[in-house]
Amino acid sequence: MTLRIGNASGFYGDRFDAVREMLTGGELDVLTGDYLAELTLLILGRDQLKDPSAGYAKTFLRQMEEGLGLAHERGVRIVTNAGGLNPAGLADALRALAAKLGLPTRIAHVEGDRLPPGPGVLTANAYLGGAGIAACLAAGADVVVTGRVTDAALVSGPAQWHFGWGPGEYDRLAGAVVAGHVLECGTQATGGNYAFFTGHDPRTLRRPGFPLAELRADGSSVITKHPGTGGLVDLGTVTAQLLYETSGARYVGPDVTARLDTVRLTREGPDRVRIDGVRGEAPPPTLKVARTRLGGFRNEVVFVLTGLDIEAKAALVRAQVEDALAPSPPAGVRWELARTDRPDAPTEETASALLRLVVRDPDPEKVGRALTGAAIELALASYPGFHVTAPPGKGSPYGVCEAVYVPAGTVPHTAVLPDGTRQEIPPPVPPPPDTPVPPAEPPVLPPPLPPGPVRRAPLGRIAGARSGDKGGDANVGVWVRTDEEWRWLAHTLTTDLFRTLLPETAGLAVTRHVLPNLRALNFTVAGILGEGVASQARFDPQAKALGEWLRSRHTDVPEVLL
Repeated sequence: MTLRIGNASGFYGDRFDAVREMLTGGELDVLTGDYLAELTLLILGRDQLKDPSAGYAKTFLRQMEEGLGLAHERGVRIVTNAGGLNPAGLADALRALAAKLGLPTRIAHVEGDRLPPGPGVLTANAYLGGAGIAACLAAGADVVVTGRVTDAALVSGPAQWHFGWGPGEYDRLAGAVVAGHVLECGTQATGGNYAFFTGHDPRTLRRPGFPLAELRADGSSVITKHPGTGGLVDLGTVTAQLLYETSGARYVGPDVTARLDTVRLTREGPDRVRIDGVRGEAPPPTLKVARTRLGGFRNEVVFVLTGLDIEAKAALVRAQVEDALAPSPPAGVRWELARTDRPDAPTEETASALLRLVVRDPDPEKVGRALTGAAIELALASYPGFHVTAPPGKGSPYGVCEAVYVPAGTVPHTAVLPDGTRQEIPPPVPPPPDTPVPPAEPPVLPPPLPPGPVRRAPLGRIAGARSGDKGGDANVGVWVRTDEEWRWLAHTLTTDLFRTLLPETAGLAVTRHVLPNLRALNFTVAGILGEGVASQARFDPQAKALGEWLRSRHTDVPEVLL
C-alpha cells in the first residue's frame, strides 16, 4: 500500500501554476504546499498590524480558485501551512470559495501554534507536529490548513493518518519526516539550485517538475516526479536536499527525532531514488518557538566606483560620509567593497566596483534624511565618476528572528474538524526521565587516499554543496559522488580548512558533522547571519550561496580525482 504525496510550493512566492501542474500531471493522494519561513511570519505579522483579518498566504487562496475543483475531481486531499498566523481565517475563506464554486469540499484547520508574543515581540509560533493534520484527515477533511507546523509535518501528518501509525512508531515516523524534508523545498529536490547542474541537459532544468514521494507503511519512500516534467531526481539532488538547513546526525522534531546518519539512498530507476533504513528516536520534551520582532530601521546606498584608483575612491567617499554622519551616527554602520571591476575593461560596467553602505538604528530619522542627504550632497564633491545604483530612499523597518524553546505540554495543539468539532491533540509521551539517550555512533571514516601528486583546483570540481540559514546561523552541506572522493573529502575538509577557504568564518564557531552513508559533511557556522534573514545583516542574508563560494575556492586536490 503506497501513499503518493506531492509538493506544489516551497515558499510564499513559488511557482503559481505548480498546483495545477501537480494535480493534472499524474496520480496523487495528497498535495502539500509549504508557504512559511521565518521571514514570512514577520511579513504576515506586519500585514496583521494593518488588517487583523489578514495573516495568511493569499496566493494559496487564489490557487484554490482552480485547485479545489481539480482536487475534488481527482480525489486528492490538500494539506498546507498557508494559514500562517490565521489558519481559521483562511479556512473560512476557503469555505466561502467552495460554496461559490458549488463544491462539497470539507475543510479543517489546525491551531494552537500561535503563542502570546510578549513585550516587543511581533509573532511567536511553536512548531507543531503532524498529529493534528492526521486527526483532520481522519475526520474526512479534503483540505487541511495549518499555521506553523514543521515543514516535514505536511508529509508525516498524512502518513500517520493513512497508515495508522501510533506516536511511538519512531522508525516509521522518522522515514516520513525525512521524505517530508526532501519534499518541503519543492524543486530543490528535482534539480533546482543543484551544484552539478552543468552535467545535465540544460533544457531539462529550465522548468523542473515538483517532487513527490511514494510512501510505504514501513516508513520507506521513493522520491520521484510526475512523468514528462522537467528537472531530474537522482542521488545527488536528494542528498543535497537532505543536507539543506540541517546540522548533525539527529534531526529533531515534535513527533520524532530522525537519525540522518542512518539514511540509505538507492537509485531505483530513472528519476527514482529510494530512501530507507531511517531510524527514529523519541522527540525532545520541548518545542521550538520562532519569534519575530521589529529590530529597527535600515537604509543603504551603493556607490559605483569606475576605472582607476578604486581603493582610493572608496576611502575618499567613506571618509566624507562618515564626517557627515558624525554629529549623530547610526547605531550600526557597515561598508563593503565588491571588486567587480577588471583592468582594461571593454565596457563601463565591467570597469566598475560597488561600495555598499548599510546603516541601522532604532530611530528612522538617523537612517533616513541624515544618510540620503549626506550621499546626495557629495554628488559633485567626491571621487571622479561619482554615481549610485539607485537614488537613496527613506529608511525601512527590518526584523529579527530568534528561536526559543518551551515545554511541549504547555502548547495547545487543536484540530478543528470539518464539522467544527475541536479535538485536542495530546503532546507525545516522553520517555521516563532516567531513560538514557543512545549516543550517536561515532562515524566510521574510510581510509585516506594514499599519498600522490596534487593539483590546485576548485573544491567544486569534486564536491557539491548546498547551504542555508537557521536564524543567525548558517549550514553548509558538502557531499561527493564516489567512494574514492569520499576517502579524500572526509580527511581533508576539516573545520580548519573550511575556515581557511571561507575567511568570513574565521572568527566564528564552526562545527563539522560527518554523515558517511551520504558521503557528506555538514558544517554549522554560528552567528554569520547576525540576527537572521530579516535583519539583512549580510550580503547574502540567507546564506544561499555560501556553499557555492566554498566550491569556488581552490585547494590541493589529488590528481587521481581530477
